[in-house]
Amino acid sequence: MNIDQADPAELAALRAAFDVDDGEESALGWEAVHAFEAEHKVVLPEPYRTFVAEMTDGSYSGPPEYGLLPVAELPNDWGDDEQERDLSKPFPLVAPWMWEEDSDRFEDADEILEQVYNHGSIVLGTDGCAMNWHLIVAGPHRGHIWLITDVGAAPFGEQFGYTTAEPGFAGWVRHWAANKPWYDAP
Repeated sequence: MNIDQADPAELAALRAAFDVDDGEESALGWEAVHAFEAEHKVVLPEPYRTFVAEMTDGSYSGPPEYGLLPVAELPNDWGDDEQERDLSKPFPLVAPWMWEEDSDRFEDADEILEQVYNHGSIVLGTDGCAMNWHLIVAGPHRGHIWLITDVGAAPFGEQFGYTTAEPGFAGWVRHWAANKPWYDAP
């Protein structure tokens, strides 16, 4: 997973999965990507960065279940629209956390929980029922995908033990395009 330089093979796989060509009308364009990054004080990880700039900024064809959101949007069921999100602050987790089962894991659990939802990630989309896929844009897990639900949060990728998928945006999309269950590890 190279989050600093776009891999041509990954970009080709993304184009195929979403059936898009370079210069699609729905692509954000590099000027808008740079403006988004400057406004939020982050650099989007590759290949997602090139994907939204050159291919498409959102798609109804998925993933996830209800489609890929544009880079600056939140799901309709997000909740408190007034809550301040700061993409430049590090995403606080590096390991799964099921807060319903492990509420005493952190001394300041409520503060950490607020950070999970509001720091260092963009929301890629939802599978419904408050199951949102996030791309981490700041912190130690930059470039990784996380599933954040109303009961907990878990990273996506083979090295985390829940799936056979490669990590990162391209691995997440390839896994979806292959019609595999999200969590398919034996």
